[in-house]
Amino acid sequence: MPTLRIALAQVNSTVGDLHGNAEAVRRWTREAAGAGAHLVAFPEMMLTGYPIEDLVFRNSFVAASRQALDQLAADLAADGLGDVAVVVGYVDADGPAHTSSDAAAGNGRRDASAVLHGGAVVATYFKHHLPNYGVFDEDRYFEPGRSLTVVRLGGIDVALTVCEDIWQAGGPFTAARRAGAGLVVNINASPYELNKDDVRLPLVRRRAAEAGATVAYVNAVGGQDELVFDGDSMIVSPDGELLTRASQFSEELLVHDLDLPAADAAPNRERATDAAKPQVEESIPDEMPISRHEVALDLALTGTRDGGIAERITDEAEIWAALVLGLRDYVGKNRFRSVILGLSGGIDSAVVAAIAVDALGPDRVFGVSMPSGYSSGHSKDDAADLAKRTGLDYRTEPIQAMVDAFLSNMSLSGVTVENLQARVRGVILMALSNQEGHLVLTTGNKSELAVGYSTLYGDSVGGFNPLKDVPKTMVWKLARWRNTQADAPIPENSISKPPSAELRPDQKDSDSLPDYELLDPIIKGYVDHDLGRADLIEAGNDPALVDRVLRMIDMAEYKRRQSAPGTKISGKAFGRDRRLPITNAYREGSIPQA
Repeated sequence: MPTLRIALAQVNSTVGDLHGNAEAVRRWTREAAGAGAHLVAFPEMMLTGYPIEDLVFRNSFVAASRQALDQLAADLAADGLGDVAVVVGYVDADGPAHTSSDAAAGNGRRDASAVLHGGAVVATYFKHHLPNYGVFDEDRYFEPGRSLTVVRLGGIDVALTVCEDIWQAGGPFTAARRAGAGLVVNINASPYELNKDDVRLPLVRRRAAEAGATVAYVNAVGGQDELVFDGDSMIVSPDGELLTRASQFSEELLVHDLDLPAADAAPNRERATDAAKPQVEESIPDEMPISRHEVALDLALTGTRDGGIAERITDEAEIWAALVLGLRDYVGKNRFRSVILGLSGGIDSAVVAAIAVDALGPDRVFGVSMPSGYSSGHSKDDAADLAKRTGLDYRTEPIQAMVDAFLSNMSLSGVTVENLQARVRGVILMALSNQEGHLVLTTGNKSELAVGYSTLYGDSVGGFNPLKDVPKTMVWKLARWRNTQADAPIPENSISKPPSAELRPDQKDSDSLPDYELLDPIIKGYVDHDLGRADLIEAGNDPALVDRVLRMIDMAEYKRRQSAPGTKISGKAFGRDRRLPITNAYREGSIPQA
């Protein structure tokens, strides 16, 4: 059997930065060549970044992607890397791109993969399965591919696939078996959500069995708006053995030697016996055409390479890493030099501050204590303690005189005065943002956003929210986990004291909300899993509590529509995942009248 040294480039790209992304391909290909790799594979849409959303409708962008691909092939050869086969994702189109007025579903755009070698684009493949669920809208943007591309590299047949192709039975993987491919390369931009890494390995094993071939799965890493990509690249043999696996949330080059069947020795899979047929969740014959390309490679090796198998990490470590990476890339890719947030001494602002310091370093994080007449001494002390522990820049801006100025000119009372305090704080943070150039971080968690426990243009003000998809109960878990690591940045009192907005005397969250241990399961069922009232009650929740929580969630849709973006960590986050009308008269449990 010939031995192919493959490198999976688990790297970070930026949407729209064609030049920077191409430079990253050159840099990582140089490293792969230095490791003796014959083939290096980059993530889905590496050249353009992912997802490109409505950029795909711009003729200029599609043309620039094609030009960047051709230029990259030439540049790799000029770098002395023309002997390495490079698989890279980009956006393509069928012939000239359509005009913007013709921008309709499909419209000839393609989520594409190319093989670069010898200074040229030697083969292309168009993604077959287009996801149209959750955060994905690919039916809006792309036309599906209809054929499988197989490239013969040094006597080994390698099939090309892209992301969703591996999540569906049949299609390219069935065709790869029919083609006798020895290796299937699957390039991905698969967004993170908690425990998704537990799903990927069984999935890749099923596809390896379906194709009767080794599968090399390479995933992107990095943040893009609400999404974060966690890497977790891997290679699995036809019999399901995990050969090598990368870590999560870090850029790395996974290099591994694969002993693969020579193309001429590959069996005719169309005549395979029943016993040799792939074991998949659904058998879907796929007679898609197969286009073949030949690339001459010298497969001579010196020594052996085994990328190893990275250890899995705990749920809290996984979520923390996602939140840190998501914030770091949002700040960096949008060219903010620093962030600012209100430090109340409570758990949410403490966790956001710790995430920010881990992401950016203390010199780029600015915390502001904004005490009112209702702020407790311990809260002010806890905020100062956190600032000291983390080393962030810290200042105090009392708000009571500003609140009093409003009240001396307007007759306000009750919750309006509470909201006024929150809005004064929002004005201060935005003023400092304008004056000093910081990105304002808001600190509301998913539980509060779900039930509308926030003040528009007050505590909800900001450009990014690290906790937007993190339930309150998980915020506490994250704080306790982070304090088991180096430096324990979060004061114990911020974790243990009852949560309070401190907008009136002796206020507690429990005055307005159910206990979070009761609230969060209802939110998860209703928001994340679309369970109805009857399902939630059957799960053991109190009917009156269910009715109360669902009413609060439904009524808060207009607030959420105006909330800052934040990193997605769950199966269904507010924003890209969950899209409901603001004007909506349907209520769970109501019976339509005749």
